Amino acid sequence: MEEFTQRQKKIGGILQQDLAEVLQKAATDGGMRGIIISVSKVNVTTDLSMAKVYLSIFPNKEAKPLLEGIKSNKPLIRHELAQRTRHQLRRMPQLEFFIDDSLEYIDGIERSLKGEDNPLENPDLLGKRKKS
Repeated sequence: MEEFTQRQKKIGGILQQDLAEVLQKAATDGGMRGIIISVSKVNVTTDLSMAKVYLSIFPNKEAKPLLEGIKSNKPLIRHELAQRTRHQLRRMPQLEFFIDDSLEYIDGIERSLKGEDNPLENPDLLGKRKKS
């Protein structure tokens, strides 16, 4: 696991907060009611040129199409962020967006522990497990 400097953490925090506002506003303005977009994590590279943005989208079935829409609007999102952070950042990092499925993963573990999804009784579940 990599360590992040204070500067990387600070910039990640600034981007996380502003991105959440930008994305939620875009979804609302685009007529998407009942969709919650949260930015769960932003990791900035050491040279501050790249930011990996992890998104949690609810309801989950909307995640893939919404992620594609966000990726196709990257230049607009980056520009909006640059406007918001112009007094804090000299250069806006390139943005890469990913779906954060950690909550789904945790939910799957909980279901397994409660015995709801038992791979011994239902071998089909084994194919769904994450391979690392």
